[in-house]
Amino acid sequence: MPSPDDRRADARDGAREAGTATAVPAVSVREVTHRYGRGADAVTALGPLSLDVPAGEFLVLVGPSGSGKSTLLRLIAGFEHASSGDVTVHGGTPEPGRQAGVVFQQPRLFPWYTVGENISLALRYAGVPRAERPARVGELLDRVGLAGTARRRTWQISGGQQQRVAIARALAGGKDLLLLDEPFAALDALTRERLQEDLRTVSSLTGITSVFVTHSVDEAVFLGTRAVVLSAGPGTVALDVPIPLPRTGSDDPDGLRGLPEYAALRAEIGAAVRDAAR
Repeated sequence: MPSPDDRRADARDGAREAGTATAVPAVSVREVTHRYGRGADAVTALGPLSLDVPAGEFLVLVGPSGSGKSTLLRLIAGFEHASSGDVTVHGGTPEPGRQAGVVFQQPRLFPWYTVGENISLALRYAGVPRAERPARVGELLDRVGLAGTARRRTWQISGGQQQRVAIARALAGGKDLLLLDEPFAALDALTRERLQEDLRTVSSLTGITSVFVTHSVDEAVFLGTRAVVLSAGPGTVALDVPIPLPRTGSDDPDGLRGLPEYAALRAEIGAAVRDAAR
């Protein structure tokens, strides 16, 4: 198996050959530092940190608690503004709800709406004509494995199904950037694995640029095309490694997890997370 340095070199060479080195990245983070509080009470949560996310990449941010993973995601979403440095999305300043769909740890669905109405609301704000919304709702539910559930109330479906609705709602906006903040953390192991498989398939089919936050090394390797390990706070880049595993929707998940390359990546990223926590 190629060494980590060889994989990074191959990834850089591939980007240059494809002409992406000069393209505007989907997300750009330049010398960003973020602090909470003021004066003597100020705490630096993140940085200095720089990275680019090319269009179509599935970047996973992994690291110990307090490493600034969720802080970085909020900066990209436009929910907060960096204390110093620059964050851009498609070359512009991030604005909440405009450039990215966001999926949180909890589904945050409207309980007084049906499953379909939750998604239809997102389509409405995205400017989709009313007559087209029912068909789009059906397409999105089918994409996340929930065909036929549009008329159910949110309290009539399981927690895992609710999170699938949240992903469908995030995709409904038509954004080409998806931000996910530990969306599967509260789910049982079996449901979590199934949703990982579904999200990986959706990513393969749509090619949507994604930034995913997790504490799980296995989740990072399974989902990502690239993993960035952040150090214990203030978070900086401890490891930046490509994940060159097959990404077609027909892959056998168990077979993928059984590949020697998968085990080697998991070991490398896991070691970096442990070192970052010290």
